[in-house]
Amino acid sequence: MTSARRYILTLSCPDRVGVVAAVSSLIAAHGGWISEAHHHSDQSAQRFFMRQELLADSLPFSLETLKAHFLPIADKFEMTWRIRDSAQKQRVVLLVSKGGHCLYDLLSRWRAQELDIEIACVISNHNIFRGLVEWHDIPYFHIPITRENKAAAAEQMMAQFEAVRGDVMVLARYMQILPPAMCDRYPGKIINIHHSFLPSFIGAKPYHQAYARGVKLIGATCHYVTEDLDCGPIIDQDVLRVDHSDSPGDLVRYGKDIEKTVLARGLRYHIEDRVMLHENKTIVFR
Repeated sequence: MTSARRYILTLSCPDRVGVVAAVSSLIAAHGGWISEAHHHSDQSAQRFFMRQELLADSLPFSLETLKAHFLPIADKFEMTWRIRDSAQKQRVVLLVSKGGHCLYDLLSRWRAQELDIEIACVISNHNIFRGLVEWHDIPYFHIPITRENKAAAAEQMMAQFEAVRGDVMVLARYMQILPPAMCDRYPGKIINIHHSFLPSFIGAKPYHQAYARGVKLIGATCHYVTEDLDCGPIIDQDVLRVDHSDSPGDLVRYGKDIEKTVLARGLRYHIEDRVMLHENKTIVFR
């Protein structure tokens, strides 16, 4: 991962001639250096998507001044846009239940500086991982869930997310369904790993469902959370070939490895502003 400070520009707008030229000309006029550029034109939606990384030190002014210069172009092309400073690390809140493999993996990657994030806190409906998390000097909040307190617990989680100034919430095998109000409050800001190659085998025990169907491929899906269970926009997926000799336990074991990799990759794409949402799909500039 490069240590050079960058301004990351992402935008989408109605597809038309001149978008790339207008943006590039603005940057070039001020001596800006584009270190990475991606474009995509969605012909069916007639919409254009762009992601560019600019070396911050190549520009003679601040991020706020860059935004002010960019605003007339954004208005002209009816853009939905954002420019973020890479020096401002994303604050991640991890949610976990009893399965710790994704939590262990993300903590390890964070410690090794493979993920350029701040872990603001960990929230769990169990106390199992308190010692592990607090050993890493990360705040741990135990919010139990019962049939009677689900709404109150969700309010507590949202209050905690905002208290620690969270940017993104990651369900690292958090095995509770989030209420619609929570999903609506943070669209595109809650990431889940589902231990299945969606849209197949939604809900509980997908590996056992897969085994019962005699599948030859198992997989995992990293997606944004919406109020429709396991139906949010997909960020990343991966699969592994299996056969008749693999037991349900084998499938679970293989699946955990895929889940860790796919969740870490999906989170990386998100924090690096490589994911752009359009309706129930994503454009991922890898």
